Amino acid sequence: WYSLSYVFGVLIGWYYANKIIDRYDIGVTKKHFEDFITWIIIGLIVGARLGHVFFYELAYYINNPIDILKTYEGGMSFHGGVLGLFLAAYFFARKHKIPFFSLGDLMAAGAPIGLMLGRITNFINAELYGRITDVPWAFIFPGSDGKPRHPSQLYEAALEGVVLFLILFIAIMKFGYIKKRGFISGLFLIFYALFRSIVEFFRVPDGVISILGIVDITTGQMLSLPMIIFGIYCLKMKDTNADRLKS
Repeated sequence: WYSLSYVFGVLIGWYYANKIIDRYDIGVTKKHFEDFITWIIIGLIVGARLGHVFFYELAYYINNPIDILKTYEGGMSFHGGVLGLFLAAYFFARKHKIPFFSLGDLMAAGAPIGLMLGRITNFINAELYGRITDVPWAFIFPGSDGKPRHPSQLYEAALEGVVLFLILFIAIMKFGYIKKRGFISGLFLIFYALFRSIVEFFRVPDGVISILGIVDITTGQMLSLPMIIFGIYCLKMKDTNADRLKS
């Protein structure tokens, strides 16, 4: 299921990016993006895997480093995937001397498609499920403790996938914000982080961090904070600043 979701996510995102390139001159050609697809796949997989290693189970992988290669056993971090894509886009943009943030905007525009497919896959595989609840739409997931739980994967598929895609689609197709470099990337980062932080209240957390013993936040919420900060920077960034990352 994961292979199918990755393949379809990349293909549909690629198709959508080409439609945007046809409509707007943003300094990135179809050939550029076609060549970038391989970088996307490598950056996403390597970043997501290493993100899981460093953010969630570092102690385990220090003692079992060979297990880092066992991606078939699961263990991917979206926040790590974002970092991997960021680095892939940065080095690709430098190599081809194209606007880094325009490339990032194209990735951001199609990212909700992959997110939706990925969360649906989580639901099918009965993983990353929610907290115990008595709501009428609760599910009893195979391999769990047999208690009804929030289908938090579907909450994420709806918010991070459908709703986020529509927000970005309207910003691009109706208002033309794709022409302002970095704006779509900023919208994506902010709304993804907000939606993820909301769903964390319904999802079984990967970890909990106490801040000064006053408030507890989940690891997912903590990792979302830098995304919001960088997203705000992208929204306020001047085009001249964006151009500095072209080469």
